[in-house]
Amino acid sequence: MDYKNAGVDIEAGYKSVELMKEHVKKTMRPEVLTNLGGFSGAFSMEKFKDMEKPTLVSGTDGVGTKLKLAFIMDKHDTVGIDCVAMCVNDIACAGGEPLFFLDYIACGKNVPEKIADIVKGVAEGCIQSDAALIGGETAEMPGFYPEDEYDLAGFAVGVVDEKDLITGKDLEPGDVLIGMASSGVHSNGFSLVRKVFDMTKDSLNTYYEELGTTLGEALLAPTKIYVKALRSIREAGVKVKACSHITGGGFYENVPRMLKENTVAVIQKDSYTVPPIFRLMAEKGNIEEHMMYNTYNMGIGMVLAVNPEDVDAAVKAIKAAGETPYVIGHIEAGEKGVKLC
Repeated sequence: MDYKNAGVDIEAGYKSVELMKEHVKKTMRPEVLTNLGGFSGAFSMEKFKDMEKPTLVSGTDGVGTKLKLAFIMDKHDTVGIDCVAMCVNDIACAGGEPLFFLDYIACGKNVPEKIADIVKGVAEGCIQSDAALIGGETAEMPGFYPEDEYDLAGFAVGVVDEKDLITGKDLEPGDVLIGMASSGVHSNGFSLVRKVFDMTKDSLNTYYEELGTTLGEALLAPTKIYVKALRSIREAGVKVKACSHITGGGFYENVPRMLKENTVAVIQKDSYTVPPIFRLMAEKGNIEEHMMYNTYNMGIGMVLAVNPEDVDAAVKAIKAAGETPYVIGHIEAGEKGVKLC
């Protein structure tokens, strides 16, 4: 008896590392001090010592049951983008600049080509957010995961000068809310998605005219990464007073997290076009509107508040970063919460 007969192939692990190196290399930043394959990743803070109060911000998350679609479709090169996005978007909406990322893949069987595909997506997410992929772990766990399944999670660290943290403390009635378009469902609510649609290859390969693509392609579309858009706003001299990443819990849970006491976010539902995937889901699943807005991003992946006089500059900066902005509402005085009208 040996480890391989027990289900763990160490040689496959070595091959996975070799195959992923070309993708990881593309994410490197000058501050990275170690090479892939060491016991830890090292990142120099020398560049940030001139900040008044350099402050580390961090985020960790996974892809969730969206992975089930990747298994069925046998498409593994985009879920890594989702994993990075869920971490770095949280850092960005606190005003932070992502620095580096580490991933964790746990699988039933290490298929090096599949692992390399997953890491290719992780690397692409890091490139989109200018974060270095400085390390990770692939754990082969036979008997714990089915052979053709895996889980994917990650951890990111960023930096911000303490004075530039986005906290919502300066929010005032009259401030304007700007939303940035999502790419679709992103990485939340897939337990409900999987109840609404048949999770079969034939179902996911079905073309829908209203989607302009197959159901699987629409649902598997990777989460938008808003790091460069928020940086563009900052470089335009616009102060973001509050910011919310619209993830699980949709508008009703996430928008209040950006508010201070005695402020209400008023959002106009008709201020932007809701992507057709959400309409299709509500219709097929007979899901009432409140539940949709309480579960999904409904087409808006990030919400931020700015002074009225900064709206034009913010919108211009978001467009310059390649994202689509909408003026979706404003802040009023009242009991802390969100009103959709």
